[in-house]
Amino acid sequence: MSATRPAPPRPAAAGLGRRGLDGLRRCWGWLAPRLRRALTFWRRSIQARVVVSTVVLSAVVVSGVGWILLQQTRDGLLRHRADVVLGEVDAEVADARNRLEAASGRDVNPSRQQRDLVDPIIERGDSRGYAVVLAGPEGEDPPLRTGGGEYTSGLDLVSVPTSLEEHFDGPSRATAWTYTEIVRVSGAGGETRTSREPGIVVGSQVQLPSDGKTYTLYFLFPLSEEQETLGLVTRALLTAAGLLLALVAGLTWLVTRQVVTPIRMARRVAERLAAGRLQERLQVAGEDDIARLAYSFNQMATSLQRQIRQLEELSWVQRRFVSDVSHELRTPLTTVRMASDVLHDARESFDPATARSAELMQAELDRFENLLVDLLEISRFDAGAAVLSTENVNLGDLVRRVVDAARPLADQRGIRVAVEDPEEPVRADVDVRRVERILRNLVTNAIDHALADDPTEEVLVRLASDEESAAITVRDHGVGLAPGEASMVFNRFWRSDPARTRTSGGTGLGLAIAQEDAHLHGGWLQAWGRTGQGAQFRLTVPRHAGGTLRHSPLPLVPEDAMSSDAAVVVGPAGVVPRPEEGR
Repeated sequence: MSATRPAPPRPAAAGLGRRGLDGLRRCWGWLAPRLRRALTFWRRSIQARVVVSTVVLSAVVVSGVGWILLQQTRDGLLRHRADVVLGEVDAEVADARNRLEAASGRDVNPSRQQRDLVDPIIERGDSRGYAVVLAGPEGEDPPLRTGGGEYTSGLDLVSVPTSLEEHFDGPSRATAWTYTEIVRVSGAGGETRTSREPGIVVGSQVQLPSDGKTYTLYFLFPLSEEQETLGLVTRALLTAAGLLLALVAGLTWLVTRQVVTPIRMARRVAERLAAGRLQERLQVAGEDDIARLAYSFNQMATSLQRQIRQLEELSWVQRRFVSDVSHELRTPLTTVRMASDVLHDARESFDPATARSAELMQAELDRFENLLVDLLEISRFDAGAAVLSTENVNLGDLVRRVVDAARPLADQRGIRVAVEDPEEPVRADVDVRRVERILRNLVTNAIDHALADDPTEEVLVRLASDEESAAITVRDHGVGLAPGEASMVFNRFWRSDPARTRTSGGTGLGLAIAQEDAHLHGGWLQAWGRTGQGAQFRLTVPRHAGGTLRHSPLPLVPEDAMSSDAAVVVGPAGVVPRPEEGR
């Protein structure tokens, strides 16, 4: 019988770590959108950047000037205090020496003479705010660190710096001073308190007549008043700096507002002009540079509006002319077609020259009729009358139907057409007639531009799809296109080599119509090509009607092409050439 071992308890530290991570995630989730908004505002607001930059530079300058002023004030206060302290010490030492000389004949007890020397000085120090230490005699162990000597009550002897003690390591030393930290110890009820404050310590030597030895008097003067004065000056400078920075920020904001506000108005008007509201204009006020800029902007907008209207009128006239001519030509074309059919059917009874003429006339009438059909289709696109009739179909069936229809032309040129179809059906909501027309143009062009009678030549058609889009590529290894020609591949009536005979005929409008059909689906028609390496066209459409494309499931540049090749992307916005364009 097996027993289940209980799971070991989780360490408390692991739980605390997870709670800490959860807290950090929540904090970051709260902070991240605010940081993004702040960065977006910083990037978009020139006024904010100018104000912040000016305030930062002003703060640097004010900080530098304030630091220099504080240093000068501090040095001045210390120099003045040192002069006063040295004068007072000289007076005290002179008075002490006079008293020692007067008492030299009466008192020969060194201890009593030390107390008579230092006690009056300590009393005056208590009343005037300074402390006194009597150390010595010189040549013996210094008593300052061992608790010997006479000094002001409550003073910690560590207040006398070791460097100053070392200076008075012998007799006949000159008066010297230095900065120190005065430490005082006070206690009440068994509790000891320590206070510290900056100060100046001055040392001077005196000789006791009773034993002839040299003693050192240390005078410790606090710098509390100077510290308070320096703090007051610092607070005043900080207050003045804050007010100055606020004034600078306000002035900068007002100045930049006067410049940025007209620019923002010009941006809004420019956006409305770009949206088609050509009647928008800027308000002109004053005669300064901003007003003259607004006036020039309005003149430019008026000129553009006039030219755009002229181009629209010319475009409308051109479209109307093409549409009218296309419609008007259909009636005589029908009559000519009927006569041509009669002659073509009876050509076997004609002499060879007349029979050949009947065949040529029939072929040219077919081509002319195709041209009229294409012109009418282009007219519908230009007039915005083209609409989609979508249904959910298997694109693989459309591809195979187009390839089967183009196979006689491929066999005639000795070219093999292959279809690489995935195992899963590629389905999408498309207009079957328009997608078939796109594929027919792409496959026919690939066969027409492939290398004829080459046993290795192959036109490969591939299909793929994902959750959002479906794509079809048509790859050939023919003549390709030179750089710079790819930007014109979808232009109307354009051919890569007008001098070359086209076995498949064509009007020069096939790819232009295919481009418009792709636009109607909200899709992309893209092309890649290089001279001598062939070309590849890619059609990408949303799988669902009205969907938005973000990527294509098939690569545009073939796997057998160099990575430096480039492409021309044709999507709903038109032709977008990329660097080093190819077909």
